[in-house]
Amino acid sequence: MVFDSGFGSLSIIRPIQKTMKSDIIYFADQKNFPYGKKSKSQLSKIITKTIRLLEEKFDPDLIVMGSNTPSLLVSINKKNIIKVLPPIKKAAKISMTGNVAMLATNTVVKSKTLTEYVRKNRLPKHINLTKIDATKLVKLVEHGKFLEDKKLCEKIISKVLFEPFSRTNIDVAILSSTHLPFLLPFLKKQFPNITFVDPGREVAQKVKKIVGRKQSKTNTMKIFTSSDPKKFQKHLVRLGIKKSVSVLC
Repeated sequence: MVFDSGFGSLSIIRPIQKTMKSDIIYFADQKNFPYGKKSKSQLSKIITKTIRLLEEKFDPDLIVMGSNTPSLLVSINKKNIIKVLPPIKKAAKISMTGNVAMLATNTVVKSKTLTEYVRKNRLPKHINLTKIDATKLVKLVEHGKFLEDKKLCEKIISKVLFEPFSRTNIDVAILSSTHLPFLLPFLKKQFPNITFVDPGREVAQKVKKIVGRKQSKTNTMKIFTSSDPKKFQKHLVRLGIKKSVSVLC
């Protein structure tokens, strides 16, 4: 079971199904998009309610909280919940300049929880972490602009990232929001000298470790949304995903 506030979790599903065979139920909680503009209290209520709903409806082996924002800000003490957390240790390890950027939602960038998360990871002293509000980039994905308006995407990406990347000599950038990997073709084209780190692979390895021998014989996926199924299905078709979408709320 994988859920997010929209398209984001699709970038998590791909590496999971490359790593192992799995039967995935994907829930796009578009009614509550964007998670990145909710307060910590609002998020806690939304996520608690969503997990309860998914457990009652599907009784999954595990649930991947496919959004970086609630993964960092909401405390969930359940063994079958996997969070998507920014791989800052990996980014720090591969950086040559010591200058690493973290692209996240506004709520995460401003949160004390992120500051504490960074502190607990004990990065080397020479690492300089720049936090960048990438909310506008997340919207490009969720609203389907990355599929239909390339010039707009290039313009907004440049406006959001060029100045902070240049000013701090960034050579590695963490795609903390799971929506952002969909913009990789644009990001790599505009910033060819920067390495972009996607948390998807780490999540896939965690899933494989927990599921173990319970792997499926084939990859399957059922898709649900809390909003307009026809609109969501239209975007999925553009991505080459020809699946029916049902309402779950």
